[in-house]
Amino acid sequence: MRLKTCLYLFVAAVFALGCAQGFAQDDRRDHDRDREEFHGDHDRDHDRDHFYRDHDRDAMRGWYADHHDHLPMGLRDGDRLPPELERRLVVRETLPLELRARVFPCPEDLEHRLPPPPPDCAHVLIGGHIVLLNRANFQVVDVLHFEL
Repeated sequence: MRLKTCLYLFVAAVFALGCAQGFAQDDRRDHDRDREEFHGDHDRDHDRDHFYRDHDRDAMRGWYADHHDHLPMGLRDGDRLPPELERRLVVRETLPLELRARVFPCPEDLEHRLPPPPPDCAHVLIGGHIVLLNRANFQVVDVLHFEL
């Protein structure tokens, strides 16, 4: 009888340890999943701040390199913004009145390299930058800063 009791206790202990280890693995998986969801949300928030993707930015830089010798109004060296206005060109902010007079249309050949703008938006050139601008409320949707 004593041997039988010890055997039952041994089987119960092995079962209890196995279950505890399984729960611990599930907790780690949940923790990893929570961390991935958090970082995934952060990445989605970051992507939400930018309409232009890396390949769009590469296409714009390629166009700029091809046309460097004869740039349109809005991208020329003389069109550069002073630092105080440069700081005011911010994504998700309204375009300041001082900058609205410096808005130039995007050239057609550059427009063809870019993704179609969302409704009420247009690709424009402002002080050496390509800006995706909401024409209805003058909100800056995205900006590509060219290093001139």
